[in-house]
Amino acid sequence: MKKITVCLLMMLPFIGFGQKKENGKIYIEHPAINVVDAFTKAMVSGDTVAMAKHMTDDFISYNPVTSTQFDKGTTKSQFLRNAMVWHDQLDYYSIKAMEGSYPDAFEYAKDPSDNNAVTVESWDILKGVHKTTGVKADMLMHRAFTITKGNKIRRAMLYVNPEVGNEIGRGFSERTNGTIYSQHANINSLRLMLAAAENGAFEKYYSFFSDDATFNDINADIFKAISLEDDQAQKKAFLENFDIVAFEPIGYPDYMHYEMGNSGVLYSWWNLHLTRKSDKKEIELPIHYQHNVNKDGKFNNVISYYNAALLK
Repeated sequence: MKKITVCLLMMLPFIGFGQKKENGKIYIEHPAINVVDAFTKAMVSGDTVAMAKHMTDDFISYNPVTSTQFDKGTTKSQFLRNAMVWHDQLDYYSIKAMEGSYPDAFEYAKDPSDNNAVTVESWDILKGVHKTTGVKADMLMHRAFTITKGNKIRRAMLYVNPEVGNEIGRGFSERTNGTIYSQHANINSLRLMLAAAENGAFEKYYSFFSDDATFNDINADIFKAISLEDDQAQKKAFLENFDIVAFEPIGYPDYMHYEMGNSGVLYSWWNLHLTRKSDKKEIELPIHYQHNVNKDGKFNNVISYYNAALLK
């Protein structure tokens, strides 16, 4: 008997977790979904009269991403004004379901505020381009609407990241983002590095890179960074077919230290003069480099832009 009692006690947690109780039904087709669809279409078209017809007088909305428990929410009139801001300020404005998603209607068995209320939840993407700043609004949204038994929207919970609006606001003012240098220690390093390559001193050439440096070539089949070791192997194969004659500077390099991100990037333009070993053909290859510089003054990434067809 004692053994049986122990076994039963051990099973109790599993019995508890195994219980289920329904709290309503989920619908993929429902009149409330049609209400939300009509409301969204009216919003995108800027038809606030049609929008208002789908809203109760005591309509309220919240953005749980930015709201607190003390937030009084957005009233019907405020919401309609805000809706026109998006409509008036965005070109190519649209609100559509995210790819692979669709709205659901929930009829809850237990709803303390309205036993016949329906909740419609959707996963959407709002797109558009701000007419003045050019900021691209390409933001994901989760929306939850409470629909009354009279098929009107009483509450909207709109989960929206405010950063797009913040970026639009920033676009109306000017600000600097660091300093551009025409002379800098990092520019000196760039010149010394390319001089080493020109003179075949590749051990010195690679000493200007960090051990974890990565390399991108715009002509690669897949624009994917390779490691320092892989770049060394590619340089060795390249030098079996070509002699480097000179790096001829075009204009001058710019070193930009960005305030945002506290990062540094070198931009430079060159004519790379080569001789192909097989037929002694002289080749002039315009090339643009972008070197990222770490806090130790080492190059930790380089992107090379050139036309590889000129080497054929």
